[in-house]
Amino acid sequence: MDASREQFDALLAGYVAGTLAEPARLLVRSHLDLSPVNRGFVRDLEAAGGTMLEGIAPVRIENRDAMLAAIFAASAEEPITVPQAATRTRLPLPLFDFIGKDVADIPWKTKLPGLKEYKVADMDGCSASLLWIRAGMAMPSHTHHGTELTLVLEGGFSDLHGHYVRGDVAYADDDVDHRPVADDDEDCICFAVTEGSLRLTGPIGRLFAPFMRG
Repeated sequence: MDASREQFDALLAGYVAGTLAEPARLLVRSHLDLSPVNRGFVRDLEAAGGTMLEGIAPVRIENRDAMLAAIFAASAEEPITVPQAATRTRLPLPLFDFIGKDVADIPWKTKLPGLKEYKVADMDGCSASLLWIRAGMAMPSHTHHGTELTLVLEGGFSDLHGHYVRGDVAYADDDVDHRPVADDDEDCICFAVTEGSLRLTGPIGRLFAPFMRG
């Protein structure tokens, strides 16, 4: 089960339009690598965007030769890498390429008993992290000042909105107060991108709040 269809379609449309923050783009690329369900929808959006561009009147580019020279110079400096079909990673390839290491090599930091985090990046106003949650572990109840996108990489978790497994994306904002619980049969590993801050709401969560920062 994904985020609501309307929310998720808006996320994919932002991805195609290039308006998402880079951590959110990385999350969407990783989702598409894991799950084929939305690849066709993204291709359709890209085709529709190309059709719209064909109908737009061309605009004269100033300093055309200088711009082309800069583009070709940059292309020549960047090495061309071809994905290896035999590559096997526990992470989706876009995320593996960005981090440069697989799950077994992640330097996890313990946040709470049963919860570990690896900070991937802080960029474009977003915080991106890998989360490892022990099987059966219940996260503290919390809401958000902003939005949170969570992509399940291994295992699964449930909250009041549904059950999420590998490849699913959960969406939460300041209208959502939830308490995710990892599935009993397997540890859950997620990639979470947050814009804004998380606010713990339950009495136990407030007790652990100092440990959740940083």
